[in-house]
Amino acid sequence: MSKPVLTDFFATWCGPCKMQTPILEELGQKLGDSVEIRKVDVDQNMEAATKYGIRVVPTLIIEKDGIVMHKLEGVTRADTLEQILKPLIEE
Repeated sequence: MSKPVLTDFFATWCGPCKMQTPILEELGQKLGDSVEIRKVDVDQNMEAATKYGIRVVPTLIIEKDGIVMHKLEGVTRADTLEQILKPLIEE
């Protein structure tokens, strides 16, 4: 089994996206290598944004084995993300 992948779809001009960044950094430190965290600038990668149906930034997509497990729009707290990711890590 592969590890879960959390992709942060953001824009450089987005205020809430700037609030999400330190939350993801904290999460990355806490969970370490058990989760892969990626960032995708929607203005630079419209194709990926379209593929995932991104309409709001920030949007977090959590995938496991290439399957979208969760799609979260808006700023999401670290404890909420941890609760979602832990069962996916333990699979």
